[in-house]
Amino acid sequence: MKTNEIPERLAAMRQFMETKNLDAFIIPSTDAHLSEYPPKFWESRKWISGFTGSAGTAVVTKQQAGVWTDSRYFLQAADELSDTGFDLFKMGQADTPDMTDWIIEQVGRDGTVGIDGLVYAASEGNALKSKLDAAGIALNTSFDPFEEIRKERPEIPKNKIFTLPVEVTGETVKSKIERVNTELKKLQADGVIVVTLDTIAWLFNLRGNDVDYNPVAVAYAYVSEKETVLFIEPDKLTDEIANSYKEQGIKITGYNDIFEYVANLPEGSAVCVTGSKINYKLLHTIPSTCRIIDVPSPLDLMKSVKNETELKGFRNAMIKDGVALVKFYMWLEKAVPAGEVNEVTVAEKLYEYRSQQELFVGESFSTIAGYGRNGAVIHYSAIPETALKVEPKGLLLIDSGAQYKDGTTDITRTVAVGKLTKQMKSDYTLVLKGHIALATAIYPKGTRGSQLDILARKALWDNGLTYWHGTGHGIGHFLNVHEGPQNIRLEENPTQLQPGMVTSNEPGVYRANQYGIRIENLIVTQPHEKSDEFGEFYNFETITLCPIDTRPISKKLLTKKEVKWLNKYHEWVYATLKGHLNKEEKDWLKEKTKSI
Repeated sequence: MKTNEIPERLAAMRQFMETKNLDAFIIPSTDAHLSEYPPKFWESRKWISGFTGSAGTAVVTKQQAGVWTDSRYFLQAADELSDTGFDLFKMGQADTPDMTDWIIEQVGRDGTVGIDGLVYAASEGNALKSKLDAAGIALNTSFDPFEEIRKERPEIPKNKIFTLPVEVTGETVKSKIERVNTELKKLQADGVIVVTLDTIAWLFNLRGNDVDYNPVAVAYAYVSEKETVLFIEPDKLTDEIANSYKEQGIKITGYNDIFEYVANLPEGSAVCVTGSKINYKLLHTIPSTCRIIDVPSPLDLMKSVKNETELKGFRNAMIKDGVALVKFYMWLEKAVPAGEVNEVTVAEKLYEYRSQQELFVGESFSTIAGYGRNGAVIHYSAIPETALKVEPKGLLLIDSGAQYKDGTTDITRTVAVGKLTKQMKSDYTLVLKGHIALATAIYPKGTRGSQLDILARKALWDNGLTYWHGTGHGIGHFLNVHEGPQNIRLEENPTQLQPGMVTSNEPGVYRANQYGIRIENLIVTQPHEKSDEFGEFYNFETITLCPIDTRPISKKLLTKKEVKWLNKYHEWVYATLKGHLNKEEKDWLKEKTKSI
């Protein structure tokens, strides 16, 4: 991107605001479906500011402009926003003003703030409106400035969808719709508006390629006892898929028809929505004669509990991923001393080895390969111009994942590429202790992720260290790599962990301008034991198949139990993968998984 483009775009935005009598305009990262990764048509915050991270909100006023983002992106945002006219506001820092308070101060009473109601979460839009109302500031939600100022804007994708057979999904669309209607009855709701793309993909057993990394397609849906409607551009469906849906009683209508449909819902209907998962415009299209039931999405909870077929698919995907990773790490060991590796070639090689595996579709997110100081940039993204060469010293952090048609993977390993300091070894071992503590947790039914998060942090906290990201996120089945509603993090989340949920286990520690360490496996909640007196207890099954580097371990910091867990994990990795490897690969893996 040319450095002068961002100031030019900012000037165009201010000109637009002038013509519409707006004193400020807010640009979130999302699309009409509140996606983490939006189709390029909706990448407005990235386009206007030049900041490419996946999370952040830009605000433009007549005199000022800023981007609010979280700690994962502080270093990246500082770099990308330099000389753009946008200031960086570090969320969560004591001296950072709340975004809405800052806007109120900038705009003043009788001013007007603009948002595009189509890309703003309803819950956030409503909260913003009430704060602005109290300050005597109007909110205008009817403009999409990028229709006018973003020349050569990409189109909303029209790629064909495909459907998954029940052999992959483990459940028919008809069965899922019946379960949804059962949940709606419990909520005394007549219907539910479904907006998020991964939930629509799950419900209709469809997948697409409208978004990078997430195999989803742009659509809306409405489910009720009376009818199920899929709002999607009809030419995205083959005749075969369209007929199959019709046979299952699913009505297909145009993508934008959702607004007219919702506006004409019968008087007195009780409509189920999730305020954080429906856009402001669509929520405010619901007639005032309808009753809105705003609850956490029952569909998201159903989607997060994987059935036996989906779990089998995950395990198959892990074997393929494990084989690709053995090949990759063997290559890495030879290539680093030969001077052939930089952060970009790491990502390219991972892609090469994964793409040789059956049912490979693509990456599940952009590979994070951070060597040395770049490992401390939590969501680092290497580009050829600035990628560091991997020298035979220190630590290399690699967080990567793949989409296979039978499962999604996400794994982080931090590996020694040469000589390490005592501090590196101590930090690495403390992170490993946290990883093992969570992996071996036993907890009663009803436990929430926030109650387990301390297990992953305690060894670090005991030594005055911490990390500022969550410990675990849900993973979709050949779907989004970041999936709710469950997570494992410090922040409270009412969702209880349930058998069949697949979550990541990824503690870390980051020393700015030195190195970063993270160790991540995927874990499945499963029943552990049950008694009449104390009820049910759950634990985790680790399903990721890849050695954890033992070279940076300071063994004296590990307990006997922790050593036993690591050795057993490595035994299992070797036993599971050996039949899929040639002799050289098997020998290499045997060495990497030997007991410490």
